[in-house]
Amino acid sequence: MREYDDAVLECFLNNQLQLFPEPVAETMEEAESFLEDCVAVVVDGVEEVLEYFEEEGIDTEGAVGEEILEADEVFEVGDGRYLIVEG
Repeated sequence: MREYDDAVLECFLNNQLQLFPEPVAETMEEAESFLEDCVAVVVDGVEEVLEYFEEEGIDTEGAVGEEILEADEVFEVGDGRYLIVEG
């Protein structure tokens, strides 16, 4: 079973330049391999994004609610889920 579904992989491929200065993947397979290497996570909403950052000890600079979604490492999948990639 794949860890990342097509929607997540397409989201990353289409938006990877928000986190990286140049593309790190060009195909779905490359994207999946890259995300696995980064141990990227998919969460089910804004609250889980905040929980992830808190659990990882990442300073959110007082960001609340949807402000955290502006972080470069947070990608909105488009179906209520978010992909978090540690660059």
